[in-house]
Amino acid sequence: MADDLLHDAKVRELTRWIDECDRITVLTGAGISTDSGIPDFRGPNGIWTKNPKAEKASNIQNFLSDPEVRKASWRDRLDNRAWSADPNDGHRALARLERRNKLVALITQNVDGLHHAAGSSPAKVVEVHGTLREVACLECSYRDDMQIALNRVRQGEEDLDCPECGGILKSATISFGQSLVQRDLLRAEVAAQNCDLMIAIGTTLAVYPVAAVVPAAQRVGAKIAIINAEPTEMDHLADLVIRESISEVLSIAVSGVSNLPVEANEEEARDEKQS
Repeated sequence: MADDLLHDAKVRELTRWIDECDRITVLTGAGISTDSGIPDFRGPNGIWTKNPKAEKASNIQNFLSDPEVRKASWRDRLDNRAWSADPNDGHRALARLERRNKLVALITQNVDGLHHAAGSSPAKVVEVHGTLREVACLECSYRDDMQIALNRVRQGEEDLDCPECGGILKSATISFGQSLVQRDLLRAEVAAQNCDLMIAIGTTLAVYPVAAVVPAAQRVGAKIAIINAEPTEMDHLADLVIRESISEVLSIAVSGVSNLPVEANEEEARDEKQS
């Protein structure tokens, strides 16, 4: 499949754009992590599709009001696939994009931490929905490594309280009903307004306010590329829509035009220019 993509017109176009552009902002969603074995949320094998109780726990009011929801959430955390997942070629390609000094920001809706694990720097990654890798108190400023909290669950605790104030503990992710971090939203907005290419990857672009970065980039004249398995809410805004393997497309596109095979028509054009 990857060999076929080397000749795909849309993939080759994206590769040229990445070479030509100097200020690239990337937005990623759950689709980039499926190749790492982490399911998306609403797809056929999605987390919420298979476990509706998990979707209930993602609402902050349910989490706060129902101890049974919190207990189930902590049990689910123990077996979360993020703990055994490794970054895939898509994550690694975006880390390479940063090393090419082309990346303005990597805005992600994901909480799995795989962009960091792939080598993307914290200065570039904007985790607008927080991180699963840490635990936070909902009452005070306590925050710590998630594994410390999970060790308490393994030792028999069911509904974790804060070791400093006794408040409710929760993963440092943003649940439905919780306010997003304004500083992160501002970073995302600034990155969208200062790019010449916006690439939206593995997201249906249906969750606001994060999805607003795409039209914001378009308004300042940036090219828009979308890579996603299914149609998105903003395909009509895109200059390029690619429905192929995210990992394979990014691996090719970030490697640059010099690594693409020369097509017959390109070779003919080059020969005519030289003659």
